[in-house]
Amino acid sequence: MLFRKRKPKGDDETVTFDELTSFPMTFYKTIGEDLYSARDSNLVRRYLLRFYLVLGFLNFNAYVVGEIAYFIVHIMSTTTLLEATAVAPCIGFSFMADFKQFGLTVNKQRLVTLLDNLKEIYPMDVESQRKYEVHYYQKHMGRVMNLFTILCMTYTSSFSFYPAIKSTIKYYLMGSEIFERNYGFHILFPYDAETDLTVYWFSYWGLAHCAYVAGVSYVCVDLLLITTITQLTMHFNFIANDLEAYDGGEHTDEENIAYLHNLVVYHARALELSEEVNSIFSFLILWNFIAASLVICFAGFQITASNVEDIVLYFIFFSASLVQVFVVCYYGDEMISSSSRIGHSAFNQNWLPCSTNYKRILKFIIARSQKPASIRPPTFPPISFNTFMKVISMSYQFFALLRTTYYGE
Repeated sequence: MLFRKRKPKGDDETVTFDELTSFPMTFYKTIGEDLYSARDSNLVRRYLLRFYLVLGFLNFNAYVVGEIAYFIVHIMSTTTLLEATAVAPCIGFSFMADFKQFGLTVNKQRLVTLLDNLKEIYPMDVESQRKYEVHYYQKHMGRVMNLFTILCMTYTSSFSFYPAIKSTIKYYLMGSEIFERNYGFHILFPYDAETDLTVYWFSYWGLAHCAYVAGVSYVCVDLLLITTITQLTMHFNFIANDLEAYDGGEHTDEENIAYLHNLVVYHARALELSEEVNSIFSFLILWNFIAASLVICFAGFQITASNVEDIVLYFIFFSASLVQVFVVCYYGDEMISSSSRIGHSAFNQNWLPCSTNYKRILKFIIARSQKPASIRPPTFPPISFNTFMKVISMSYQFFALLRTTYYGE
């Protein structure tokens, strides 16, 4: 896992549910958010984390106001469009982080209940975990989470620390006469934030923490989505594999009917949980995609018209936004594919020697699989790779308009 190297477990060792979901939970706590805070018997720790979270977001939103003020002042002045919109991707990213945190706070209890329900159907023993391929899903999910998190946090870190690193190198190693007091983000401060060194560093580290809070809240909601969809995909694939391998000719009719009955109940439970995932995350993903389209557009615009230093920084930003949208669409597509497989597996099994009643139930399973589990943001089609192309198309349309406006000045 990220930040702490763990020895990978072998196939003869069990992976607990808490281990499978530990990464987003632990990472979220670094900004004070604890999903299971209501169950924490240590009241001091609970309230300290809550105070740290609230304080972090108050600081974060104070700087966001400064970014918005900078944008308004410069867009209304004689400043070029390039300079005025340099802060636009950061504002979009900040809005997404705020909205995701707000959405998680509103749906916190529902999300905890969802995780409890997923824990109830999670395979616990070694033999069951082999059948469910738990180790495969853990490794695959871990790689995606680490890559996604590193890329997104690289964006916030590069913008936060690049000015200080650059100024330190120029002053101490290259003989510059002054220590340049710049910030990684464009902020309109209500006070002189550069003349006094103490005020500068206080403001600088406040801004750095603000960027960290934004990055973690932005990433962790997506990590929780990845965690829940991975487990649902695991259950759907298990149902499909077990159904296809089942040979009705080797069992009595009573055994066949009992098998299908248990499988239908299990399938219905998984579908019910997938609908809960859709209910919790769909609206968040809608605003995420709208904001991501604008962020990708503005970041791409800065890449095509800025100097080399800014190109590198905005390219990291651009890449992180693209990867974030792709990862969400990838897991949405995985859920659709895995739940759709169940119908194909039901048809491919050896059902010929089975009774008419068994075949009738099998037809119901096939019919139900024609409407696969999915995440459906309002006004968007179910999340899949097609959705990714739609977001990219929206971004390009905004980008083309911005370029036309800029070069028409």
